[in-house]
Amino acid sequence: MPFLSVLSVFLLSYLLGSIPFGLVLTRMAGLGDIRKIGSGNIGATNVLRTGNKPLALLTLLLDSGKGAIAVIITHFITPDLVPFAALGALGGHLFPVWLKFKGGKGVATTLGTYFALSWPVGIAMGLTWLGVAKVTRYSSLSALTAIALSPVFLILFQHGKWIWMSLIIIMLVFYKHHENIQRLMHGTENKIGNKANAQDTEAKPD
Repeated sequence: MPFLSVLSVFLLSYLLGSIPFGLVLTRMAGLGDIRKIGSGNIGATNVLRTGNKPLALLTLLLDSGKGAIAVIITHFITPDLVPFAALGALGGHLFPVWLKFKGGKGVATTLGTYFALSWPVGIAMGLTWLGVAKVTRYSSLSALTAIALSPVFLILFQHGKWIWMSLIIIMLVFYKHHENIQRLMHGTENKIGNKANAQDTEAKPD
């Protein structure tokens, strides 16, 4: 694959992924800077901690859509470069240049890319998230479990050629969740549904 084509797809997807919808929407709604609320993350889970459920849902859809749109457009133009579009969109959300490379944790964007890559894989990951969340009420554990199982789902649905991409995604998302992992190990991780206040610094996934 031509290097310039790979670089172009990655950078354009990165720019799309770097749009901080959670930050933009909460400011438009008069809720202030989401980075000063709860965990300080810009994703849907922290938006939910403001108590505004419709805004959190919209953030979830838009963050997911970033990954999905990048993959879909690339698929129609040059299917071989789809994994680079997925990684670019995720990289933009995790490390947005507009926010000094301090972005979200990438769960919604990751799920969006997988739904666009293969809807059965996306559904399997979504059901895994819902199942673990129902039992444990830990958003972070649910997300990490679903993403960790993504290579298995890719193999089950005959998309083994994307395993290398899924392993990179796992490493990036787990890295961004290192504080959550520590709290899960110590039993101090917050559960879904807890509303944030300005002094709450517990990180949550998005």
